[in-house]
Amino acid sequence: MYARRRRRYFALMTLCLLLFVGAWAFVRLWSVPLAIAMCVVAAAIPPVAAVVANRRGPDGRWWGEGPPG
Repeated sequence: MYARRRRRYFALMTLCLLLFVGAWAFVRLWSVPLAIAMCVVAAAIPPVAAVVANRRGPDGRWWGEGPPG
């Protein structure tokens, strides 16, 4: 369960970095407004990635909860 959340987090953060780098390395040569839009989307990804990484699964325990049962 933990490994799946970690993979999703790293995938989202990799997408974020690719959007930032791609926007200002390549896309800005053709369209600055599109590069800015890509950066806005990339800026919205880290909070979503944090929520994904910290989401509790159906069988996961949360802080302060005792053992199941």
